Amino acid sequence: MKFEERLSDRDAWSIGDGCSAGRVLDLLSTKTVFLVVRECFYGTTRFDDFVTRVGASAPAVSRALKQLKAAGIVAPVVYREPGSRARDEYRLTEAGEDLLPVFLSLMQWGDRHLQDGRPPLSFVEAATGRPIQVRVSAEPAPETACDDIEIRVHPAWDAASGAP
Repeated sequence: MKFEERLSDRDAWSIGDGCSAGRVLDLLSTKTVFLVVRECFYGTTRFDDFVTRVGASAPAVSRALKQLKAAGIVAPVVYREPGSRARDEYRLTEAGEDLLPVFLSLMQWGDRHLQDGRPPLSFVEAATGRPIQVRVSAEPAPETACDDIEIRVHPAWDAASGAP
């Protein structure tokens, strides 16, 4: 990347706390917070399921959900099972769903550089089976909505694990 001329002297300016990347990292500041977002994309909505699937303590998951709720990433939705008290489920807001490219790009990078060629999951366009990829491009491309993505066992992982 290059800076425009007026920004070329890096010592002459600073964005300090205004850096968007820094603010996102402040928001997704812990592994638990990020994994709660992952679970939201995977369809997890209930507190106990977050605790189980994220593998973190109940207090850590509670803090993560409070942080994500305060940032407008998740919103509570009340549900009640017969004979039980009302409880909250957590659903991604529009701002939360806008994290999809961030989530997928991190997964894509990890698949390429950390999985030894055998990532466990693949993300495909449900209607066509074409792999979903995040790219930097100046060309406009059609977006794929969360609901149009299917998560599958990646063929390389499937073959290596001997899974059915």
